[in-house]
Amino acid sequence: MKVLGVCCSPRKRGNTEVMLQEALAVARGAGADVEFLTIAGKDIKHCDACETCRKTDRCHIEDDMQDIYPKLLEADGIIFGTPVYFWSVSAQAKTIIDRTAVFAHKNTLRGKVAGVVVTTARAGATSAFTVFNNFFNLQRMIMAGGAIGFSPVASPHGLDEGFLRGGVSNDMLGMDEARALGKIVVRHIKAKGQR
Repeated sequence: MKVLGVCCSPRKRGNTEVMLQEALAVARGAGADVEFLTIAGKDIKHCDACETCRKTDRCHIEDDMQDIYPKLLEADGIIFGTPVYFWSVSAQAKTIIDRTAVFAHKNTLRGKVAGVVVTTARAGATSAFTVFNNFFNLQRMIMAGGAIGFSPVASPHGLDEGFLRGGVSNDMLGMDEARALGKIVVRHIKAKGQR
C-alpha cells in the first residue's frame, strides 16, 4: 500500500510541505509506505495540447514529469498539496494536473484514492479545492477529502512582506485536518482491497 504526497508549492519547506508531511506521517503510522515529492526546483513544462498522448499513451515532453508519471501510477493513494495563489491553485499544481492528460483518455488513474491539502493566508481555499475536485472527478479517482491550513503573513503590514514559513503549524485545526486526511486515505485504500 503506497501513498504519494505531491507538494505543488514552488517553495521548499514551506507551509504546504509542512501540512503534507503531517498527513504522510499519519499515513505511514497507519501502515502505508509513503513517498514525498516536491515540485519545487523541477523542470516541468506546460501541456502543449499536441494530443500525441492519445495515440501513444505517452507524453512527448521530455522533462522531470517523465520521472513523476510512474510514481503516480505506482501509488494506491495520492495526496496533493497546493498553496492558494490568486484564489486558485499554484501554477505548479495546474501544470501537474494538465500534464496528467496522458492518463485521462484511458482513465488510468481510476480508483486511486486522492486528497488535497490547501494552505492560505485568508481566502481562496474553496476555489483551490474545486480545481482538485474537478481533477479527481475527471480522472475517476476516489476523493478522500482534504485539509485547509491557515498561515499568517510575516508582517501585519500586508502580503508584500511574505508568508510566515512554517506558520501553518500553529493552525491546530488545520494540522488536525491534515492528520485526519492521512488516516482517511489509508482507510479508503484498505477498504478497496477488501472488496
